[in-house]
Amino acid sequence: MTAAPTILIVDDQPINVQLLKRKLEREGLSVVPAYSGIEALDLIAKSKPDLILLDVMMPDMDGIEVCRRLQASADTRSIPVIFVTARTSKEGKIEGLSVGAVDYITKPIDLDETLARVQTQLRFLSVNREMIDLQRRLVDARRAATIGAVTQGIAHNLNNLLGVVIGHLDLIKAYYDKPEQVKKNAAQIDNAIARIVSIIKQLSLLVVRTYPPFTKGNLQTLLEGSVLRFQTDNKLTAPVTIDNPLGELLIDTNYEVFEEVVSKVLINAWESYDTPPATPRPISIHTQYLDKPGKDKFIEIRIEDQGHGIDPEIRDRVFEPFVSTKHTVGVGMGLTIARHALRNLDGEVMLNAREGGGTSAVLHHPLEQKPRKRSDA
Repeated sequence: MTAAPTILIVDDQPINVQLLKRKLEREGLSVVPAYSGIEALDLIAKSKPDLILLDVMMPDMDGIEVCRRLQASADTRSIPVIFVTARTSKEGKIEGLSVGAVDYITKPIDLDETLARVQTQLRFLSVNREMIDLQRRLVDARRAATIGAVTQGIAHNLNNLLGVVIGHLDLIKAYYDKPEQVKKNAAQIDNAIARIVSIIKQLSLLVVRTYPPFTKGNLQTLLEGSVLRFQTDNKLTAPVTIDNPLGELLIDTNYEVFEEVVSKVLINAWESYDTPPATPRPISIHTQYLDKPGKDKFIEIRIEDQGHGIDPEIRDRVFEPFVSTKHTVGVGMGLTIARHALRNLDGEVMLNAREGGGTSAVLHHPLEQKPRKRSDA
């Protein structure tokens, strides 16, 4: 059986408390009385009510100050407060609403109107709690779905790669007396094992959210280092055009994470082309300030290609693990890792269709990092 909502009535006049208490209890509500602002704060600290009916004019501590203190604490600021007052001026109501009250009731009190306003706020509260619960369940469902996708992806990729290893081992056994065949099959085994190691390494980056150490980084140096890493890691000489009007701007970042993110987005751009690897595959990097009103300052890094664009079949799932249009085993983690890593820097990665064809990967990176609490890490 669901417990009745608890209403805290705060008023220095006992007769007002008794009238409201009797009316609300007749409607099945639980009522707790308090006769001063200090007593109210003590009761709230011990047992948080669902809603507070708070008289404005009280000695020692008035309702305005009580409401301010409730709003100052994360534990109590979500409790709805309805002010009860004899003040009917517009300025008085604005003052009350500005400190966090959700509604106003003027004296002399109309008990039926008060009940109606209380029930309305309790309905709002119930809807909010249902939304919070729904969001929590949605997060849990997404987490479970992600774990399922990762597990299925690991099993599929590792089984395929192990099949490759076993197949080439069988060929080595069959052609053990032919050195060239043995060498060729051993190379294929080495390649498959390297892919297995790569999958395990990338998955380890997704296990926990960690905050890397930050340092001041020169943007131009960071971009050039990222391009070099992209070329070195993938054994490519593919040129990348850097259009960086921000020049040697200093940003709070982590060199390793920054280069990891950009290089993974670059290889995704390079692999988007259907042309032979030896032909030109234009890739460009563009930077600009991204100053959102009322928010922290960011820079935007756009990585553009002129490839085949985002496949409609995976458009909504491109950042999920092991989602890829390529038919090679051991792929599909690059964008997942890139987004996860950049979010650890309080940034974001998005993919958009490029005007004229191809894809535009948009990276948002904060100019400055906020101090981390020890518990955040």
